[in-house]
Amino acid sequence: MSAAHPKDLPLAGRAFHLIGVGGAGMSVVAELLAEHGARVTGSDANGGTAFERLAERGLGVVLGHAGANVPEDAVVVVSTAIRDTNPELVTARERGQEVLHRSQALALAATGRRFVAVAGAHGKTTTSGMLAEALTQAGEDPSFAVGGVVSALGSGAHLGSGDAFVAEADESDASFLSYTPAIELVTNVEPDHLDRYGTTQAFEQAFVDFAHRLVPGGLLIACSDDPGALRLAVSSAGEGLRVVTFGAGAPDALPGGRLVGEGHTQLAVLGRSGGSTRSRLTRWVTGPDGQAVAGESVEVRLAVPGDHVALDAAGAWTAGLELGVDADVMAAGLAAFGGTGRRFEDRGEVAGVRVVDDYAHHPTEVAALLTAARAVAQERGGRLLVLFQPHLFSRTLSFADRFGQALALADEVVVTAVYPARETQEQFPQVTGQLVSSRVPGGARYVADRVEAAEALADEARSGDLLLTVGAGDVTQMAGVVLDRLAGRSTP
Repeated sequence: MSAAHPKDLPLAGRAFHLIGVGGAGMSVVAELLAEHGARVTGSDANGGTAFERLAERGLGVVLGHAGANVPEDAVVVVSTAIRDTNPELVTARERGQEVLHRSQALALAATGRRFVAVAGAHGKTTTSGMLAEALTQAGEDPSFAVGGVVSALGSGAHLGSGDAFVAEADESDASFLSYTPAIELVTNVEPDHLDRYGTTQAFEQAFVDFAHRLVPGGLLIACSDDPGALRLAVSSAGEGLRVVTFGAGAPDALPGGRLVGEGHTQLAVLGRSGGSTRSRLTRWVTGPDGQAVAGESVEVRLAVPGDHVALDAAGAWTAGLELGVDADVMAAGLAAFGGTGRRFEDRGEVAGVRVVDDYAHHPTEVAALLTAARAVAQERGGRLLVLFQPHLFSRTLSFADRFGQALALADEVVVTAVYPARETQEQFPQVTGQLVSSRVPGGARYVADRVEAAEALADEARSGDLLLTVGAGDVTQMAGVVLDRLAGRSTP
């Protein structure tokens, strides 16, 4: 189906006002609505890189929240983080203006496209960014909404002329249930956000509900290496949904030694060097006798490190095949992927110390990141140093032990104060970053002030070391503090 030109769609000329427009998810929606020809305004309390990018594009964004910021003819867009007491939301509701959740606005922006929703507790940004870039390299000109800047594409949002619309689907507030995707790519169903869902069972049920949102004939692509995603694949296939799995296991490692659905992409990592990963992807299908038969097979050399990234690539490759892209063309597109903002993002090197920033904020993410980073550090002949900022008091409380085990993969660790996001210290008076530092085998330092923490770790670094700033909060700003400290130390 051919997509209409953006300016021909019904969003052109309509007014939208986004509260908290500088957030990663909201800024992407703002850019997409603007590309549709809509009049876009917005506000944010703190600004930041995304806010500045919107301002540079000429969107009507302002710092600070006030009722007067809201145009009277605008549809108001909010995220779950916006409280009912926000003065702009109060004004909009008093006027009777339409209020949409961010996910609903994104669904509007995807009108007329084959919606590819990438979901999972972690891996969404890398996988969706990888798929968007590979499709772009293949000449498909996809639309995409990624929660980080895709390095080679220079943005996390684009409204293309092609049929595909690739987007992250956020499970944290169940907003992914607003979509009706043609393809769902589930990287994992590992319990998270239990402050909202309460139980692992409720969390997994949300993904079952998500699978039921597929359009008729749509495809669920699920990672068979993750127990939760595999359970989702098995139950969905049992209900008659189209299912394809991907993972490091061969078909005979799947339940019953057979394909769960109609196909399986097997990942085999062939080698790792210089921060890159070489792997082979093989597509298995069901033969006439009901047994799995190997089909297309390609080699992919990724320019970013980590077996977990290679696994994400297997999922993206599988989605590309469903979208009709040639297997070798998809492999070449994946090889061009240079990463996304805040995912193993190089921030500079001073005095022989390489500084990298990463968004990892779940124990599994942190462990995968540090496993890949340790290999890079060893190639450099140096140590792995980590500045970690826990994200959310509730997550810190739930996963303190697992964070400690993951951080033990580093040689030196400094933990700083928890980034509260939507929570407050008053809600969790007993939870601090020290809860994590105390659980690191071999020990870690707790320095509450983030600048002092960054400087303390920089003082420990020596030539050849790899130093990471890790977390979903404002720890990303500390990469600059580290570099400045290193520069000051190396200046006579």
